[in-house]
Amino acid sequence: MKHFEYFSTLLPQMVGSKEGAVAPEVVPSAAFGYASAQEAEAIFAGEVAKPFYARMGNPTGAKLEKVLAKMEGGAGAVVTASGMGALSMVLSAFCESGDRVLCVGGFFGGTYALVNETLPRFGVEPLLCDVDDYDRMEKALQEGVKAVLVESVGNPNLKLPDIRRIALLCNEHEALFVVDNTLTPLVVQPLKMGADIVVYSTTKIVSGHSAALGGAAVFRGVAEEGEKLRAAKFSALHPLLQKGRGAIGAILKKRALRDFGMSANAFGSFLTLLGLETLPLRVRRVNESVEKVARLLHDEGVKVRHPSLEGHEHHLRYEALFPDGCGPLLSLECGTKERAFAFLNASKLLTQTANVGDNRTLGLHMASTIYRDFEELDKKILGVTDGLVRLSVGLESPVAIAEDLLAAWQTAMRAG
Repeated sequence: MKHFEYFSTLLPQMVGSKEGAVAPEVVPSAAFGYASAQEAEAIFAGEVAKPFYARMGNPTGAKLEKVLAKMEGGAGAVVTASGMGALSMVLSAFCESGDRVLCVGGFFGGTYALVNETLPRFGVEPLLCDVDDYDRMEKALQEGVKAVLVESVGNPNLKLPDIRRIALLCNEHEALFVVDNTLTPLVVQPLKMGADIVVYSTTKIVSGHSAALGGAAVFRGVAEEGEKLRAAKFSALHPLLQKGRGAIGAILKKRALRDFGMSANAFGSFLTLLGLETLPLRVRRVNESVEKVARLLHDEGVKVRHPSLEGHEHHLRYEALFPDGCGPLLSLECGTKERAFAFLNASKLLTQTANVGDNRTLGLHMASTIYRDFEELDKKILGVTDGLVRLSVGLESPVAIAEDLLAAWQTAMRAG
């Protein structure tokens, strides 16, 4: 837990200012003036670090990017309008028609739809693989997969990947390794484990308050020697690698953000910065609480799923690789849609919403909402049943949360 003390000092100090306005400055301008024609040329050439148009970056967003890059130990970051915007930016910047993307483990419904429905329309083929199927991973990588995508914790199936092991395979076979770390900021640090890019929906835990839609991609530095992005499969990117250590940022901006415009807005970035000030305190509280809630419910006979419980298939991996927890999620299996609805409606504490990682405890029936349009086979692959309820534990007392959920569970079971 020592790193929580480090982040509890780092983040408030980076977000705030010692002179003038203490809170981050909001710069709502879409356009920026240049002092001269020469300066305009230098800005567009990347020789002068000043904003040239808000679609490519805003001073408030630039402040957020600096803080996120420092938090992740990255060379830089690019903030976007949403988490899906960040993921779309990464995949569209690095992939082109004919490429294949290997998707490992469980996925949030929006991510699954992007890789399984939208990307194929542009000629990018998705391959799906279970989180522990290393033979399939290696075979796909040997056949030239361009990128590997994994969630640090499967949403909503709560499967845990071995990020270090997957990173080694990606490096061996020169594939881009992208980790969606939305559920586990601070407690999982993918860049230090070998990932190339870390993606966030900052709407979730990073902000915590449900007031700011946003996303981010934080990236490692490009190496001078032994850089896998210089492999033939990435030949289209080679001219941009001349940008040096921060070249991945140039790739993201010039091959996606510039043309698709998934840009972050200044006020959203400002609200996200405010959330970052308290992130270490909130992350520590929630990750301690979710284990207590899961245990209290389990001991009362509730069908609860969380890796901290001995019956979970990745319990030993959780103990070995996730010492500080794996985020706010747990799930309940109510058996039927009717019981799931009865459970949610009986709770006095839950907020029913499609968000996760909020300061409040949240709940949602998966099959009738986010996954309602998915085929039965797809839902089975993703671990979505008719009775599945996803819960996101908040800052409230874990005992109060468990008592409320237990009372709601008992009501639901009596409902038949």
